[in-house]
Amino acid sequence: MVAAGVGDFEDPPAEVLEEAAAAFGLLASPARLHIMWSLAQGESDVTGLAERVGGALPAVSQHLTKLKLAGLVRARREGRRQVYFVDDPDMVTVVRLMVGQLTDRAAQAPTRRSRGLGA
Repeated sequence: MVAAGVGDFEDPPAEVLEEAAAAFGLLASPARLHIMWSLAQGESDVTGLAERVGGALPAVSQHLTKLKLAGLVRARREGRRQVYFVDDPDMVTVVRLMVGQLTDRAAQAPTRRSRGLGA
């Protein structure tokens, strides 16, 4: 591996970068990111998630299927319902950190977008 030139960090293998890009690609959807954010706070069934994120039940179900196929969420059966959760503490940390930082930034500079600086 080639050193990145900053500290003692080395570039990750291509396979790791591809996996990370795929995960971030899935999280590029505001709806899926909201679902991940919600699940990072605690497990829920599809009905609870649909209510929380304001999405239609079939749409939320489709998003959950994509997240589940990618290995970002898991589900377990409780009676007749599926309960979804994020089983990867690192993914919970990433989502909480990213969304938390952006929320803090937006609260500190509410006029940022109006000046054309974007997010």
